[in-house]
Amino acid sequence: MVLYSTITLHDLTCIQMRLAARMNLRTSSISIFIVAFLASMMSGCNVGEARIGDASQTASPVPLPVAVAQPRYADIFATYFTTTPIASDADAPIPARVAGEVVEILVEEGDMVHAGQLLARLDGERHFLQLKQAKANLEKTTREFQRFTRLQNRGLVSAAAVDNMRYDLDSLQANFELQQLFYDYTMIRAPIAGVVSSRDIKLGQHVNEADNTFRITDTSQLLAYLNIPQNELAKFSAGIIANVRVDALPGQIFSAVIDRISPTIDARNGTFRATALIENDAKLLVPGMFGRFEIAYEKHANALIVPATAILEEDQQHIVYAVSDGTAVRKAVEIGIEQNGNVEILRGLDGHEQIIVTGQGGLRDGSIVETNISTVAAITD
Repeated sequence: MVLYSTITLHDLTCIQMRLAARMNLRTSSISIFIVAFLASMMSGCNVGEARIGDASQTASPVPLPVAVAQPRYADIFATYFTTTPIASDADAPIPARVAGEVVEILVEEGDMVHAGQLLARLDGERHFLQLKQAKANLEKTTREFQRFTRLQNRGLVSAAAVDNMRYDLDSLQANFELQQLFYDYTMIRAPIAGVVSSRDIKLGQHVNEADNTFRITDTSQLLAYLNIPQNELAKFSAGIIANVRVDALPGQIFSAVIDRISPTIDARNGTFRATALIENDAKLLVPGMFGRFEIAYEKHANALIVPATAILEEDQQHIVYAVSDGTAVRKAVEIGIEQNGNVEILRGLDGHEQIIVTGQGGLRDGSIVETNISTVAAITD
């Protein structure tokens, strides 16, 4: 079709003369035939015609927008996460040691008390009278023993009589001390320093021996029992530091330390128990809060790290995409510790690449990309 569009008037004349010579036809008849034939052919020359476009109008690949970040060197920690309630190791219920009526209450819940401080008094009149009686009997027998001793020295009383008097004196002394103890028990005192976490008696109430009266809790140092799977045992030891978060205080981190580890495994759940101590000088934590523990049990110093968003899994490999001369380069990597949104790279990168952290989901090796620098959060030690 393109051939006919380039035929000139001179070519038409030549064709006309050759056809006329061969067919002995008149030139005018041949001309009419050729013109009609070419007109019919030219009328369809633009239908289905393949055209070669201008090179300047050919479409080029559109760069894919991505965000990149530079790998960095920093310390990174292998961590173990677990949750458990927080408790107090110094938590003392105070039972009544003698029966009696509550005649005075001196503290309330939330009060700070010191060891030995008087918390409440029971009616101790009966115990006081028994104490006076025991004291009188002891004093009387003491004087008689002294008199018997003088008489024995003069030979007027036998040694056996003096020994019997000594036994009576010892018995009365023990009874006096016992009555003194009963009377002291009517004064309810704090066995440890701490805060009054509960008051379980009321004024005028009659309490029996062993009835609970108060509870004192020392919250300056709290603890938690962590149940660790036995396959993690080799990673833990006393002295390891942990961070603690509680839902009641969002955004705050408290420090804890692994104080001791049980040498036995609990057969019921296959775990061992590690005891963590939590310093609570500010008194923000209270027993019963639910703690979320992050335990850093292994440190890799000066490790090469990239954001975790840069890591993809393809064909059972961990890969990242680096940018080189505006194209994406696929790199297989070996990863190590992951912490706080960052991943340690053991092999596969030299640390000088620009790593794609956003937009790499649809990339292939060699894809054209347009890069933006991404701001990456700093590693938390």
